[in-house]
Amino acid sequence: MSLYFFINNYIRRPKPCNFAMQIIVRSILHKNDRTKAINVGTMDHVATEVETIMGVDNKSYDPHDTGFQSRKKLTQFMAKNQKELPIRTIDDSFVYATIPLSSDPQIRIKYTAIMGTIRIGRLLEDMDMFAVYVCLRHILNPKMPKNEPTPYIVVTVLVDKINLTSVITKHDKDIRIFGHITWVGTSSLEVVVWLEQLDGKQSHLLLSAVFMMAVRESTTMKAAIINAVKATTPEEQKLIDGGKIRKEERIRTLAKQLTKVIPNEKEQEILHELFMRTLNVNEGVFLKQVLPSNCDWMEKYTLSNLIVVHPEHRNLHNNVFGGFIMRAALEVSFGLGYLFTNSRPLFKTISDINFNKPISLNSLIHMHAYLVCTKGKFYQISVHTNTWDTKAAQNFTSNTFHFTYESVSNVKEIFPKTYRESMTYIDGYRQLVAAINSHDRTL
Repeated sequence: MSLYFFINNYIRRPKPCNFAMQIIVRSILHKNDRTKAINVGTMDHVATEVETIMGVDNKSYDPHDTGFQSRKKLTQFMAKNQKELPIRTIDDSFVYATIPLSSDPQIRIKYTAIMGTIRIGRLLEDMDMFAVYVCLRHILNPKMPKNEPTPYIVVTVLVDKINLTSVITKHDKDIRIFGHITWVGTSSLEVVVWLEQLDGKQSHLLLSAVFMMAVRESTTMKAAIINAVKATTPEEQKLIDGGKIRKEERIRTLAKQLTKVIPNEKEQEILHELFMRTLNVNEGVFLKQVLPSNCDWMEKYTLSNLIVVHPEHRNLHNNVFGGFIMRAALEVSFGLGYLFTNSRPLFKTISDINFNKPISLNSLIHMHAYLVCTKGKFYQISVHTNTWDTKAAQNFTSNTFHFTYESVSNVKEIFPKTYRESMTYIDGYRQLVAAINSHDRTL
């Protein structure tokens, strides 16, 4: 599928569209002139440049030295308000890098899946790293001494949505990863990232996402003031103006969470109908539940994975790399989907990825995957990441993920038994319906 085909088929359809996909479509439309994007080399070059900017040697490891204390002297140069910093443009952060699958056999095998396609989890890791790099390209403080590491830390707060197109990926064709800023607050940034695979003279959109990033001072972890952004075209102004709308939409979504409000009337009707379908209404009692044909209980489909964290999983701040967490969550959800359908799951969307708290290296990560809702050929899997910090002796939920998959044929309908499962079902129902409505059928 060419980018031209994707854009025109998407924008012609008068169907509901989430804010994340609006940003992606507008960005690809506006940035269809690839000559404006700065070529920053391969993803290996990007990783090396990020290490240089951060002043970190990622090839060595010292558990007692993060390098942050050496930057304490640089905090005196940090801005107290945005007026002290030059205003940046979107083009200042518009860059692309290459994953050289066609020419580098070692990289190719790292990305190759068992069917000869590409491991999506590897691409998620690259997207997270690239979003950080885009933010570092945006930040410019003329007061900072040259040849010194940056005192800023960029962390991933959330990912609105990651969409995969229906293009069949090829393990021996180069991939280009594009990204730029779409909105800037005082200490936070919104970044759009998308991947295209080259095939001769054509390029095909594979994967797209919108990241919300936060910038912190490296020594205090307090919010750091960063450069504002200005538009140079009317289309860029729409992106920037939409930042406040998208922020308000996230707040409204959080306010509707089932931990804060009861299910609405329609959702209560759905649960009641599910319950009544498991009863023999002629008996007039609620003591015995029997599943309808081609259905199953939700409790039957769970899968867990324990990860012992090692230094190879770290980011440049000596915490666990967010991209690694996304890849691990994808893989455990993929495994559960395989067990449920007895066929390879077709990944469609990840939505509402939250990074609630950094995960230290002295942690045990327990991932729990649950099948939470089904609809026709589609099914929803939620993954909760519970982290045990062995040093602090604390257990907390660090991340939640919502994966939408598609099967080759209609899947079994699942039924909740308990009230907790019912709330999980409704949460999954919301995610699944939103994913189906916003994910273009041509993708």
